[in-house]
Amino acid sequence: MSEIQDLISKNNDLIKTNQRLNEQIKSLILKNDELTVSVNELEKQLKKGKKNEDENNFKVKGITALFIEIQGHKDIIDDASSSESLYDKLDEIYIKFNEIAQKHKAERVKVIGDYYVCAGGIAEKNSTNSIDIALIALEISDYLNTIYQSYEEQGKAFWNLRIGIHSGNGIVNVKGQNNKSYTLTGEVINTLPRIASMSEPGEIYISDYTYELIKSYFNCDYVAELPAKYRGSLGLYKLKRIKKIYSEDRKVGIIPNRDFMLKYLMRQFTDIERKVLDFLQEKLPEHLHYHNYCHTIDVVNQTELIGIGEGVSDEHLLLLKTAALFHDSGHVIQSPNHEFYSTEIAREWLPKYGYLPNQIDTICEIIMATQLPPEPNNLLEMIICDSDLDYLGRADFIPGSNALFEELKAQNILSDLNEWNKLQVKFLSNHQFFTATSQRLREVNKQSQIERIEKLIV
Repeated sequence: MSEIQDLISKNNDLIKTNQRLNEQIKSLILKNDELTVSVNELEKQLKKGKKNEDENNFKVKGITALFIEIQGHKDIIDDASSSESLYDKLDEIYIKFNEIAQKHKAERVKVIGDYYVCAGGIAEKNSTNSIDIALIALEISDYLNTIYQSYEEQGKAFWNLRIGIHSGNGIVNVKGQNNKSYTLTGEVINTLPRIASMSEPGEIYISDYTYELIKSYFNCDYVAELPAKYRGSLGLYKLKRIKKIYSEDRKVGIIPNRDFMLKYLMRQFTDIERKVLDFLQEKLPEHLHYHNYCHTIDVVNQTELIGIGEGVSDEHLLLLKTAALFHDSGHVIQSPNHEFYSTEIAREWLPKYGYLPNQIDTICEIIMATQLPPEPNNLLEMIICDSDLDYLGRADFIPGSNALFEELKAQNILSDLNEWNKLQVKFLSNHQFFTATSQRLREVNKQSQIERIEKLIV
């Protein structure tokens, strides 16, 4: 009898599984039809050239998108007492979704059907969009769980939501200038519905592409393989929470702690660096032959080298590199007192990238330490001072010195090369490197520079 009961139980399980798979197949067919219509319409518009000045199409790489499927319409329609109010609630939920997405630098993507889609890295290229989207998904899931529990206690029907996340490439269509609207086509958006349909209600499934990008920040469990074109299969993982060591709310795991944000900011630095260097290349005056964006790159690299040599913490290394990145940006306003204007630009930019007020204060103090003559008050300021004047002990000192002379000459500060060489000898003789790392690497070369310049003086 027990064997028969086991067989009956297994058969019932198979029937339930088969029913669930059939529902998923129907859902996938419906979504595929809707997405095909949307893609075909976009392709027709592109072929016919139906594009105006407020519309732009471009390929994007390395984006991450979140797809939410809304289910449970039949149960809600059957529950006439709560149907109307619940549809009003759905509008409220979408507004909340948008708030959460915007907080994490993502944009809502227009799609056909009862779906919510947002994506990171489409409005502006960045290296953190996979992390941003994962945080959005966890926050949305927590928000929905709170609402779901409330409705369940009242015995009312509520939506079932399935969430999928995928990273990859796509084509973005942007309309509008101020209130921009986005549509997305390509591999990412085509794959997302299939990922979401595989998840259980309330769960977050991510592709193996996304998993590789976020696995050091979040706890994820492998789930299954999803057949995929051109690559055989796509690994699926369930996104569970932020790792405990990086979580402010260790029991739940949706709020990042300071260590998480430091790790995030270090990853994000390349985005800020690219943005600032583009800004400098475009805005710096042409007469700045020495204080150009190449000098900024040198100082950033040198702060990292000296910082590691001096054994500073990861956070201090980040603050040093950020200060180095902004330290000459004030030249776009004016060269006299440019250090102060550099701090003003840093204070304007850095809050947008998640830097804390006390971190920004430290960065600005480091920037101000680059004023001449250098008078650093702590190790971080010593490192930036040595990095800023590192060329004094390098083999390319003479070309650097000549570039600085041409810059001063263009500003009518100096005009005689012989006088400039005399000033250089005096400056070099009085200058000292502050850190042990720079003293070890540059001090000997600096002495040879003095001898080289003295030979040039008439």
